[in-house]
Amino acid sequence: MKKIIIICATIFMTASVFAQAPQKISYQAVVRNSSNALITSASVGIQISILQGSAAGTAVYVETQTPSTNTNGLVSIEIGGGTVVSGNFSTINWANGPYFIKTETDPTGGTAYTIVGTNELMSVPYALFSANGTPGPAGPQGPAGTNGTNGAQGPIGATGPAGAQGPTGATGPAGAQGPQGLPGSGGFTHYIGELFGGGIVISVWKENGVEKGLIASLVDLTTSANYSNIQTTIIGPTAQSPFDGQTNTTAVVNQGATVGASYLCNNYSSGGFNDWYLPAIWELNQCYNAAFIVNTVLGATNGFKLSYYWSSTESSGSNAWCHNFSGGTSVFDSKLFAYSVRAVRRI
Repeated sequence: MKKIIIICATIFMTASVFAQAPQKISYQAVVRNSSNALITSASVGIQISILQGSAAGTAVYVETQTPSTNTNGLVSIEIGGGTVVSGNFSTINWANGPYFIKTETDPTGGTAYTIVGTNELMSVPYALFSANGTPGPAGPQGPAGTNGTNGAQGPIGATGPAGAQGPTGATGPAGAQGPQGLPGSGGFTHYIGELFGGGIVISVWKENGVEKGLIASLVDLTTSANYSNIQTTIIGPTAQSPFDGQTNTTAVVNQGATVGASYLCNNYSSGGFNDWYLPAIWELNQCYNAAFIVNTVLGATNGFKLSYYWSSTESSGSNAWCHNFSGGTSVFDSKLFAYSVRAVRRI
């Protein structure tokens, strides 16, 4: 019996914001065998379960489908449109999450399911949540913030000499421009899309009144790199932070990585800065959220691609987290797969 590997899954809503919410969720997965070869143009049997609370939670809805993979090994289904085993998809209360999608696969197209995979829905399906949820009362309006202080007005330039009577005299020289006033207490010096610090700003915030920011490199370091050359030995908590990519990157390099995503970022230099690192999964999500502005500034050649990007957040000995910049989902995948790499640094 062949072992089937579901290497990635993309889940997205197909509802229009102006139309009634359809009771379906689109789901895609790429299927490979134990030799990492694609299972193409073949009928497979799939049982889909919606689990509530955890990856081992109660199944609130179960259905079966028998789709076929395409020539690229991709199978596409609509959850909510299959043969119902139990539950009612339209009555799921998406507000009572989290929810997980469990897939059980029979590569021969039957019901002898041999492969099981579970992925968390990383965000609530907006249209279905809206269809089932009860709007809460509007909260009171918060107080208006204080205005920042006005900058000092620049001095008025000297008046030019008057022209002679008759024909129009020459225009006097322009006065010197006054100094710019200081920004208000609530303002930011930097902004998303600013070319700064050897890269482009993708996020700004304040910590205890001090402005902070995250900068991405101006180009992908590569579009085809493994997580690391060490692909089966777990590093542990020092490489598993969802928000501290610098600590994760250092842990991967200290493990002995001589190639791969973390190694490339750790050795990257741009704009005179060499403190670049591979972003943690939450930092990589910030890159995705700023992708529209970044691609507008840098253009299609240097902007983010519609592909998977590695994060430095380890999931297990053989898996690490990555983000799909095409579908907008975060998943964990095998460390041996080759994905795109973008370095970041903090200011």
